[in-house]
Amino acid sequence: MRKNLLLICLLLLSVCAGAQSFKFAHVSDTHIGSNNAADDLRRTVNDINANDSLKFVVITGDITDFGADTEIRLAKQILDSLNKPWYIIPGNHDANWSESGSNTFKKVFGAETFVFTYGGYLFAGTGSGPNMRMGPGQVPRENIVWLDSVLNRMKQPGMPLIYLNHYPQDSSQNNWYEAVDRLKKRNVQLILCGHGHQNHTYSFDGIPAVMGRSNLRAKDSVGGYNIVTINNGEALFELRRPLTAIRQQWTQVKLYNHHFNTDPTRYFRPSYAVNKSFPRVKVKWAFQNKSDVGAGMGIYGGLLITANTAGEIYALNVASGKKAWVYKTHGKIYSTPAVSGSLAVAGSSDGNVYCLSAQTGKLKWRVAAAKAIVGSPLIKNNVVYIGASDSLFRAIDLVTGKSLWSFNQVKGFVVDKPLSYQQKLYFGCWANDFYALNEQTGELAWKWSNGSTNRMFSPAACYPAGTNNRVFIVAPDRYMTCLDAASGNVIWRKQDPKYRVRESMGLSADSSLIYVKTMDGDLLGVSTKADSMEIAWKSKFKLPYELCPSQIIEKGGIIYVPTHSGMVCAVDRRSGSVLWKHKVSNALVNPMLPLGNQALVVSTMDGKIEFLQYK
Repeated sequence: MRKNLLLICLLLLSVCAGAQSFKFAHVSDTHIGSNNAADDLRRTVNDINANDSLKFVVITGDITDFGADTEIRLAKQILDSLNKPWYIIPGNHDANWSESGSNTFKKVFGAETFVFTYGGYLFAGTGSGPNMRMGPGQVPRENIVWLDSVLNRMKQPGMPLIYLNHYPQDSSQNNWYEAVDRLKKRNVQLILCGHGHQNHTYSFDGIPAVMGRSNLRAKDSVGGYNIVTINNGEALFELRRPLTAIRQQWTQVKLYNHHFNTDPTRYFRPSYAVNKSFPRVKVKWAFQNKSDVGAGMGIYGGLLITANTAGEIYALNVASGKKAWVYKTHGKIYSTPAVSGSLAVAGSSDGNVYCLSAQTGKLKWRVAAAKAIVGSPLIKNNVVYIGASDSLFRAIDLVTGKSLWSFNQVKGFVVDKPLSYQQKLYFGCWANDFYALNEQTGELAWKWSNGSTNRMFSPAACYPAGTNNRVFIVAPDRYMTCLDAASGNVIWRKQDPKYRVRESMGLSADSSLIYVKTMDGDLLGVSTKADSMEIAWKSKFKLPYELCPSQIIEKGGIIYVPTHSGMVCAVDRRSGSVLWKHKVSNALVNPMLPLGNQALVVSTMDGKIEFLQYK
């Protein structure tokens, strides 16, 4: 009996003692492409290389400032000089403004996730968006599926686990709970993140967490990172400024098995109670992808045609929601398929425009670009118009796939769908410029710039609207701009602190209003004829803080309003009252597809598609 007690005590001591003692470096928010960022990272790499006690390096997102291919390759070049293993995940800056649709990050670094074991701990890191569309962060659906496979295949389910993501695991990330709920079924002991650019301690659903500072120097002379020591059931964090004597301990975290109660009612979770408040809305069918969906939908007869970040262009049966066909490309797709006649066209981040049979999904033709294609096509009179990331805007014959013309002076990359109006094509890019091209020849009619040096203020993500010889755009700088369609001259341009507009906009059915959604959750109608930003209509409903850039659509007297939290709102055009609301998921709503007979198809960024019917 005494012998058995001694054995039990030894086993308990071994568990309490935890894993081996070791040290590693936590680097975050390097923002390669911003001022001094490359020099700051080189200093950090040299400093880490000189420290033989460090066993590996983890880098938690925002590797680049703008997700540009050159920034990613430069970061890889610098990090390759590390003399110890290193593991990396993307952040919102790597994904939201990525000219490659996040394809280059995956190619250059090999993956968007990592998993490894060291010293008796399992380290698992997932990527985070928002991917190509402004909104709260989101762990990509394919990363959640990957995390499931990692946790389910653990040889020792009780092994201590440290989880890494760029974002804090709270409501600043749309689907934080999907990762957290999975982790709490295992022995998760610590979360590491970045994003906030400062050292900070947190508790996410009871899980101890540490945010690491940015590697950027900011107003200091050098940047910095953290040295983490795992020893005797504790994680000790020290601030390290490269190539200096400064090494400052700033926090200490106890590491142990929390034996979490996974009852979700103990912590805040998104509510779907709104769906019960509007029973007139019924879900005819729902479809769940294993990857993100960042595109809208086209329709051909009884088929819905869309795409996902697994690189698939595919069709769903309108009646059943079952897959009818799939065509696989070699890159993530954020391009909304356009359908004309019996053909469907979409771009892929693998650098190709694909034309498929809308009925069967068989390839009709493919046109290669020098870089990714993340913009959406417009088809008019058997011509495909589409922008890309290789400085070209193309006109392609729909039937043959032959190039009709190309405009080679686009400074940034194109993510929006062009507007055809008065024999011109209008589109923006992520270099602050907005273009008008002759529809027949591709010649530049005019170009307008917002005058900013900050690319993130570009009029790139909205779908332009044209009426009354005017073109309207809304941009992240919170300005709404009205341009003369023929000349490009500014008729009016307004930033109203009372109404903080963003990229979500749309033209009313009678062309009298431009619908805009504000960051404070208002839905407004701006006059298309006034000589200033005149609010001619206002809805009675109110949303919380809101960022979703997807288009606002009016059909049959109903205005459909997308949100970044998976909810769709239907508003009466005459009264401005809310007709109904429906929450599909907790992720950003993509461009919606209203159908006849009071039906709407909605997809959300986390791969959910629902066919809604309402009375």
